Amino acid sequence: MSATNTPETPATAPAPAAVKGEKQGALVLRRFLSNKLALVCIVLFLALIAFAGSAAGFGPFPGWWKHSYTAVNAQFEGGAPTISLVPTWLGGEGVHLGEHPFGQSRIGVDYFAMTMRGIMNSVLVMVVIGGLGTIIGTVIGAIAGYYRGWVDAVLMRITDVFIVIPAIVIGSVVGNTAGGLGIWFLAALLALVSWMGIARLVRAEFLSLREREFVEAARVAGASDRRIIFKHILPNAIGVVIVSATLLAASAILLETGLSYLGYGIQPPEVSLGRLISDNQSAFSTRPWLYWWPAVFIVLLALLVNFVGDGLRDAFDPRQKRFKMRKMREMTTGA
Repeated sequence: MSATNTPETPATAPAPAAVKGEKQGALVLRRFLSNKLALVCIVLFLALIAFAGSAAGFGPFPGWWKHSYTAVNAQFEGGAPTISLVPTWLGGEGVHLGEHPFGQSRIGVDYFAMTMRGIMNSVLVMVVIGGLGTIIGTVIGAIAGYYRGWVDAVLMRITDVFIVIPAIVIGSVVGNTAGGLGIWFLAALLALVSWMGIARLVRAEFLSLREREFVEAARVAGASDRRIIFKHILPNAIGVVIVSATLLAASAILLETGLSYLGYGIQPPEVSLGRLISDNQSAFSTRPWLYWWPAVFIVLLALLVNFVGDGLRDAFDPRQKRFKMRKMREMTTGA
C-alpha cells in the first residue's frame, strides 16, 4: 500500500536557502557606499584635487591655466576677481572665469594660479604627513601593544614626551629648520612629530586583540611574532588605522596652514594656502578676496577629509551594523 501525501506530512519540503557569508572588505565597502555624505565628500575631494592639479600642472607637466603663479602681470580692472557664476537668463554676465577669476595680488600675480598651486602643495603635505605619520604610529603602537612590559613602557613614555609638547611649537622648530629645503622634506619632518595619536590608538587595539583565540592558535602553530603582528592582528585593527589616518590628514592641513601663516612653513617662491593668508592679511579690508579664497579652500579641504573619515569610521564600526529581520527570515526559509 503506497503512502499518500497529506498536508500534514508533505513529501518534499523546500530546503532553506544557504546564507552566504560576506567578506569584511566587501561589507565595509558596501556600508561606506551607502553613506551618501561620505561618498559625496570623497568625490568632491578627488574632483577638487583633479581640478587644481590640471590647472596648476603636475611636476614638469604644465596645466591648462594660461597664467603662472609666479608671473607678474599688469593690473586688470584694479585686480578684482573676474569670475562670474550668474547665467545671463538670471540677469548676470554668464558663467565664465574671465582674465583673472580670483583677482590679482598687490603686485599683479594671478591669484587663481596661486590658489590652485597652494591647494596642490597643501594636499601634498597632507598626504605625506598622513601616510608617513600613520606608518610610524602604527608600527610603534603595534610593537608596544603586542610585547607590553618594558617595551611598552619605553615606547609610551617617548610618546608622552611628544604629546605634552604643543604640535605648533615642534612644527615651528621643524619648519624653521627645514622650510627652505623643499616641501617634501618639510612634510617628512612634520610627519615625525605627528604620529603619537595613532600610536596610542593602535596600542589599545593590539592590547585587546592579542588575547583573542586566533592569536593563541597562531602561537601554537609556531608563527613568529612578526607574522602574528602583521598577518593576524594588524588586519583586524585596520579599521582604527584607516580612520585615524584620515583624521591625521585633516589635522595636517591645519598644521601646515598654521605654520605657513606664522612664516615657518612653505617658503617663497612656493605658495600654500596658509602662506597666501599670511601674505595678504593686511589687505583684508581693501582686497578681501585675497584673504577669503584661500580660507574657503582650507575649510573645504578639512571638512571633506573629516566627513570621509566619519564615513570610514561608521563603515568599520561593527556596532553600526543593522540587520533586516524580514530579509534574514526570507533567506533562511526560502520564502
